Amino acid sequence: MKFDKSCGAVVLRNVESKLYVLLVQQTAGHWTFPKGHVENNETEIETALREVKEETNVDIKIIEGFREISKYSPFFNISKEVVFFLAEPINFDIKNQEGEIDVVEWVDIEDALVNKLSHEINREILEKAVNFYINNCWKYK
Repeated sequence: MKFDKSCGAVVLRNVESKLYVLLVQQTAGHWTFPKGHVENNETEIETALREVKEETNVDIKIIEGFREISKYSPFFNISKEVVFFLAEPINFDIKNQEGEIDVVEWVDIEDALVNKLSHEINREILEKAVNFYINNCWKYK
């Protein structure tokens, strides 16, 4: 079995005390968090920073203490692991990566959970990320 590893981030933005998450719609149609393959000798965090920037044009700051793993088999004989970190945006000028990403969007949390995210594991990760953020990082704005 072939092993594939990617890293990405759940990027949360607090606007007037309402949380939004940065989501991408891949060219295959799935809505997910920005993520991508580990390259060369990159660390997991380096991969997450690079991939979020490449797919969305958003620079991020990783919030320490949150790391979730999604494991699944996207194709026969392939095992995939995706490591997600929690992050805040440094800039807000979104732009999709042509050829890989059709749409980049800031989505309110409820809409992301109910209508956007394509996979249950990502809904679970978003709920954990929001809880972590509220308990550790929340500031009324």
